[in-house]
Amino acid sequence: MKAADLAELIVLAALWGASFLFMRVAAPAFGPVALIFVRVAVASACLLPILLWRGEARGLIDNWRPLLLVGLLNSALPFCLFAWATLSLSAGFTSVLNATAPLWGALVAYLWLKTALPFSRVLGLTIGFLGVLVLVWGKVSFKPGGDGWAIGAALLATLSYGIAANYSKQKLAQISPLLVAGGSQLAACLLLLPLAIWLWPAQPVAAAAWQASAALGIACTALAYLLFFRLIAHVGPSKAIAVTFLIPLFAILWGGLFLGEVLSTPMLLGGGIILAGTSLALGLWQFGAAKTASV
Repeated sequence: MKAADLAELIVLAALWGASFLFMRVAAPAFGPVALIFVRVAVASACLLPILLWRGEARGLIDNWRPLLLVGLLNSALPFCLFAWATLSLSAGFTSVLNATAPLWGALVAYLWLKTALPFSRVLGLTIGFLGVLVLVWGKVSFKPGGDGWAIGAALLATLSYGIAANYSKQKLAQISPLLVAGGSQLAACLLLLPLAIWLWPAQPVAAAAWQASAALGIACTALAYLLFFRLIAHVGPSKAIAVTFLIPLFAILWGGLFLGEVLSTPMLLGGGIILAGTSLALGLWQFGAAKTASV
């Protein structure tokens, strides 16, 4: 990987890691649904002019059905679930749960698309989900004040990512990644609009929350999508997906620096196990392989 590509990978991880920080800041003021509506609306406003400039806007009409479903499964639903989870979970902890998305993606591909899973990937799935157990051990309480529902929401969000990734591969592989990004954000915006109007906060939202929501939409969504698709074009999906391993590191860093969050032993141990299992499940390394395999 060239130095420029590596730098973009690190910037992308920093942006997506910061998304958990910004949600922690803005979600209490907006509420999860209103916040995510602002996020996807801002991202749409950034991405749609680029689509128009490139002459790809017609694709929004031609592919509206799959784009609508991807907008629901890859943005509207998981973004709202994560925003709700951050009301009670730390940014670092939530980001480690987010790292399970590739595990769900591999499992969904096996169950739905009948994609073959060699032993190393089965082992990776097993190790990854054992890491989840280590991470949440002692925290899954559904009593008032417990974190069980928030943890469940975060894991449901990552499952939604896994379903969306496989659906996109089946239905949208032949169209521009930028069109998928812009179209899915627009679809998420339209889906969330009625709920956002209904659930819009009664009290004025503080400037800090508005700034955090703008950063979510511009930096952590629109810019991050452009960087991610640029990386896929330059280094391929198997290397671009390595961003998964860096996101929790930055989320924990930002949470510690700006929110005073503390890195706990279960987070460190569970996160390490999840990432090790993810690397196996993705086929990034295999037993006896001389070099990493592509996915």
